[in-house]
Amino acid sequence: MSKKNKIIYWVATLWLSLGMTSTGIVQIMHVKEEVDMFAQLGYGTNFLTLLGVWKILGVIAVLAPGLTLIKEWAYAGFFFAMTGAMYSHIAVGNSVNDVWPPMLLLVLTIISWYFRPPQRRLVPTSEIIR
Repeated sequence: MSKKNKIIYWVATLWLSLGMTSTGIVQIMHVKEEVDMFAQLGYGTNFLTLLGVWKILGVIAVLAPGLTLIKEWAYAGFFFAMTGAMYSHIAVGNSVNDVWPPMLLLVLTIISWYFRPPQRRLVPTSEIIR
């Protein structure tokens, strides 16, 4: 893995981890603004807690050494959560300002997943291409 790719991976992964951790904590703590937004999207506070816990666990999985299968699940979870968040905002007619944060986290998820080092992959890239 080239030095450039390592830098891209770690920058994207650290920003992704920061974003998921901060939003996860806000969701677990049931911060009023987050509770109000989830209610406006049509979700209850029980889902808010569950999503926050999943985000924290996903960050731990992505940052921990090894655990390649769990990392794949964490990346998939981040992908589904962020596309779901984007869809939810669009479905209720929210502005681009509301769609932008999950879109940014989605892009960071894809970049982090794509540039992850070989030891953090379930299957080496060379086998995927075949």
